Amino acid sequence: MADQYAHSGEDKRPTEIPVIRWEEPPEGPVLVLLDQTRLPAEEVELVCTDAPALVEAIRSLAVRGAPLLGIAGAYGVALAAARGFDVEDAAQAIEGARPTAVNLSVGVRRAEAAYRAALTTMGDPTAAATAALAAARALHQEDAEASARMAAHGLALLGELLPGGGHRILTHCNSGSLVSGGEGTAFAVALAAHRQGELRRLWVDETRPLLQGARLTAYEAARHGMAYTLLTDNAAGSLFASGEVDAVLIGADRIAADGSVANKVGSYPLAVLARYHHVPFIVVAPVTTVDPGTPDGASIEVEQRPGFEVTEITAPQVQVTGAGGGIPVAPLGTQAYNPAFDVTPPELVTAIVTEEGAVSPVTAEALAELCARSRQVTI
Repeated sequence: MADQYAHSGEDKRPTEIPVIRWEEPPEGPVLVLLDQTRLPAEEVELVCTDAPALVEAIRSLAVRGAPLLGIAGAYGVALAAARGFDVEDAAQAIEGARPTAVNLSVGVRRAEAAYRAALTTMGDPTAAATAALAAARALHQEDAEASARMAAHGLALLGELLPGGGHRILTHCNSGSLVSGGEGTAFAVALAAHRQGELRRLWVDETRPLLQGARLTAYEAARHGMAYTLLTDNAAGSLFASGEVDAVLIGADRIAADGSVANKVGSYPLAVLARYHHVPFIVVAPVTTVDPGTPDGASIEVEQRPGFEVTEITAPQVQVTGAGGGIPVAPLGTQAYNPAFDVTPPELVTAIVTEEGAVSPVTAEALAELCARSRQVTI
């Protein structure tokens, strides 16, 4: 799912259409996105010519997933700079599009900093725009490389925890190449196990209410020829009880300084189930997802999504009547509780796997050391 600036791995991507790419047609530069709301029925692209278009794509989940949001945010700043829009306003709007995923702000700030530094040094907006684009492309490439390293570290950890292979892995939401400049985070580990002949079964939570597991993870697993089975989120407990789960692998949208992990809602119950059934619960995320400025789980802002995502369902090419553009499944006026994420405390996390290695047990001290090591490598 990477473009020409971010290649990783030798296998064919799950789709011929890149998940994100920068183009420069005669009428001006654009950011082209694979519209993930249309998958798996259609592979359709969105063309963003300005920051408001990108903000809408982010809010609608046309582009999603923590690492990819960081990449998109950086390209969005570069787009505003290249087209002569107010970079500060664009950066602020993009950064605020979704509050929980820290990678979004990391990407925005990185491109904006490159823009400001070049503008201060050279005084040329065109050169500053070029610097912002270079920063976005560098982040894109780095994420592809980080994805490959996370997969290797995660596979090694699985080998230590579950010697003998034949892994039956449960995953939640979508964490593959659709969220990354490379092959993803948690899904990339499962894919590496598959390529090594060590994956017996990938259990895919459908992931309510937007079905990112059913629509996206199953889509990617099928394209890679992986052995997978889709299940409703509330069926996971029965799998644990019957001894059918060897490990849980999930991604993350923000990891607090103490090791608390915010991920797609439904992750925390899986951690509780995993602990009760003595199953490793492993989080896979790049170091940029660790936010030292967020001290603990209680400090993580959890995005609240519209209620119609729960009270309605959407289906391509089906006549709809609901307020949110979907098919109503609840009585008119029904109130819905729809947090996008939940927070898993560090004591329920077996390990956090990053491109710099794994942290286990998960403690504030271990995470701080990891982040410090990462900064030294970057420098």
